[in-house]
Amino acid sequence: MSEMNNNQAYVASADKQSNYTLPLVAMTTLFFLWGFITVLNDLLIPRLKAVFDLTYTEAMLIQFCFFGAYFIMSLPAGYLVKRFGYKNGVVSGLIVASIGCLLFYPAVAVHEYWLFLGALFVLASGVTILQVSANPYVAALGPAQTASSRLNLAQALNSLGTTVGPIIGKILLFGGSAALVTEAATADTVKIPYLMLAAALLTIAVVFAVLKLPVIKEHTEEFDCKAKNHSLLEAPHLVFGVGAIFCYVGGEVAIGSFLVNYFGEAHIAGLAEHEAAHLISYYWGGAMVGRFIGSAALQKIAPHKALLFNAVATIVLLLVTINSQGMVAMWSVLAIGLFNSIMFPTIFTLAIAALSSLTSRGSGWLCLAIVGGALIPLVQGYVADTVSLQLSFYVPLVCYVYIAWYAMSTPKLQGKWQEKIEK
Repeated sequence: MSEMNNNQAYVASADKQSNYTLPLVAMTTLFFLWGFITVLNDLLIPRLKAVFDLTYTEAMLIQFCFFGAYFIMSLPAGYLVKRFGYKNGVVSGLIVASIGCLLFYPAVAVHEYWLFLGALFVLASGVTILQVSANPYVAALGPAQTASSRLNLAQALNSLGTTVGPIIGKILLFGGSAALVTEAATADTVKIPYLMLAAALLTIAVVFAVLKLPVIKEHTEEFDCKAKNHSLLEAPHLVFGVGAIFCYVGGEVAIGSFLVNYFGEAHIAGLAEHEAAHLISYYWGGAMVGRFIGSAALQKIAPHKALLFNAVATIVLLLVTINSQGMVAMWSVLAIGLFNSIMFPTIFTLAIAALSSLTSRGSGWLCLAIVGGALIPLVQGYVADTVSLQLSFYVPLVCYVYIAWYAMSTPKLQGKWQEKIEK
């Protein structure tokens, strides 16, 4: 409520659609930052796997703890944002994330795997609050018909973070060379990037605390005469969208998590860790390029059609990498990043369409589904341990089949919700 009072004058100008440039620029810095944070997990996995002599399944606990935080924190975050507003949600998320980064210091000092997992959980809790706040806010900063385009543009900055993350992380975590390091030195290098991130997060939190952001009237109950009397369970495009987000994040994270080890396989590329880590940038860089292209294309193409095309392309590429070897297997799996690009922001905007005052809670539900990033890599890790690493890519393939179905079904699902709220 205090956020609304402090920004009352600014709301008036926002209502006239006068200028959303500053709020959009401010929010895109957050997308870049959490992209950078998330992709560092892909480098932590092989590093901590070597340090603590872990199996693939044990190493995937990194993703399980990070993305498991979404499952635990998303609904509370949704209520927090509904109660205190998007701006306060952002500031809270930044502070919690910075605390998680600082916890890496004692984790390194004690040298216990479970402490690293705990630090990641706290860090991810902060990122969860940021996601619940930022995604629906960016989607609402402009005309509804271009929401997918706008969120894709913001997510392109997220992909910029995931693209430069492996390059910088490789230098900080692997020293940028092929030289072998001692176990103690390997663990010690982990704390440096996270202490830097803690400082950056706290600095940005201060900036957002003093920054004026417009309030979205349509997302408050006093301006909502239709959706507020309905339950989110009555919105099938949201309910099935939760499943689509679960599958997308699970598939994307699972693929990225295994790339370093996959490229180390003799019949794939036989690369050392530091060489394979560099190639991860192509995977996430493809997502960045695709989102910039998608931001423009979605001005003309229906979002559900673009989603269907990309899901089918990803299924084909997974089948290629599973049934080939060498450069074909390597580049086909890297190319998936390009087609992953528009999926998260497009699914998100399709799922929250016309939710009005239920939007912040709907956003919480969707961020809850990001727990797919915790569970799907764990399942793939089990398959990799028991069958083979290459055949384990059938796990994310199943996820993309569901996404293709959701893309085809979205117009009908949204139509059912419209019928309910118009009654």
